[in-house]
Amino acid sequence: MAGWLKRIFLPLGAVMLMLGLGGCGDDGAAQQAKEIEKYLTLTESRINTLGGMLDKGEIRNATLIAQYAERLKTQDASLAPIIDALSQDAARGPLYQSLVRRRSDALAPVNFVDEDMRLAELENLYQAADPILYNDMLSDPLNALADMSGGTLPRMNAISREAELAANGEDFGPGSQLVGNPTYGQWQTGSDGTSFWAWYGMYAMFSNLFHRPVYYDTWSGRRHYSYYNDVGRYRYSSPRDLARQQQVFTQAKKRFDSQGKRFDSPYAKTRSGASGLSRQSQQAPSVAQAAKARTEKQKFRSNYAKDSSFRDAKTRTSRSTRRGK
Repeated sequence: MAGWLKRIFLPLGAVMLMLGLGGCGDDGAAQQAKEIEKYLTLTESRINTLGGMLDKGEIRNATLIAQYAERLKTQDASLAPIIDALSQDAARGPLYQSLVRRRSDALAPVNFVDEDMRLAELENLYQAADPILYNDMLSDPLNALADMSGGTLPRMNAISREAELAANGEDFGPGSQLVGNPTYGQWQTGSDGTSFWAWYGMYAMFSNLFHRPVYYDTWSGRRHYSYYNDVGRYRYSSPRDLARQQQVFTQAKKRFDSQGKRFDSPYAKTRSGASGLSRQSQQAPSVAQAAKARTEKQKFRSNYAKDSSFRDAKTRTSRSTRRGK
């Protein structure tokens, strides 16, 4: 009798195990879908709120950008084209529009490798649209204007240019805070395999202000502090932006490896130079910590359903077997 029951309940247990795995997997996907819908709503609301605050002049560094631009044009009218370009970030300019564009991209799952990446992008975007963090992010274009003034306008949320040059030596010229930031330009690779920074059209005048072209190889090891590169890169970059940056690094490292030389990522070491940042920015994880946290979160999401469903199915199978004895 026991053998007959065993032959009945063991196959039944296997079927229940399979059903349990599928059911809990579906539950995990449904929960993730709810999270995505939640963050789609939250990001839309926060981006709209941020836009309203910019319209009303309630973002401090945005207001300072407008003031710096006005004073700097009076000081040196020849800089008007680049000043006008940077002053757009005092309102719903390129930096704000990049958030709007990323939120629009997040509506379509086809723009992402999987739903884990899509949810991670929405979570980052929600943080990027935080008015306090956005204010900190605006310190980069603001300080570019400050450096163009020759010291008559002070930097905000960063040590002075004089202190920075004394500590680092290398001088890339005014606007170096914006190098590496996909809102203002991109890395281009020449026929010789080396990459250099190419400004977008409205910022092209920076090329005249720099002492020489900024090559990726040199910049990677000698760059100065900027909010984007040292604090906000994961929040203020789309997955596509991060993939392109990784590709440039991979190409450079491969070229150095072929020469028997070492080449480190420009983000391998966080540069010092921040001053007076918000508590949110001060508590933000480093680039390495953010990457590790993202990887662990994706592993958890992908494995959670499998692990929990196995435990649940195993428990149901055990109960069924006990009842048959």
